Amino acid sequence: MSLGLGIVLFVIGAILAFALNATVDWIDLQLVGYILMGAGFVVALLSLILMARRRRTVTTSRTAVDPASGEQVRRDETSTPDPY
Repeated sequence: MSLGLGIVLFVIGAILAFALNATVDWIDLQLVGYILMGAGFVVALLSLILMARRRRTVTTSRTAVDPASGEQVRRDETSTPDPY
């Protein structure tokens, strides 16, 4: 969702900055467009970083000898670290 939000902000900002030919006395629409494009780029970049970080997994493998039975016990754990 955040990647889509970044793209939408960037597109709306590009429309305001380059395609819209209207003037409003109390606000500079071209500047607002540039600000929205920058915000969209930052949101998209942060979402890509968080998605790449979320896909990383940690695998732990341990082998030990059970003292009661003398058997070798193997334990495997796979987990995904919390991205936040």
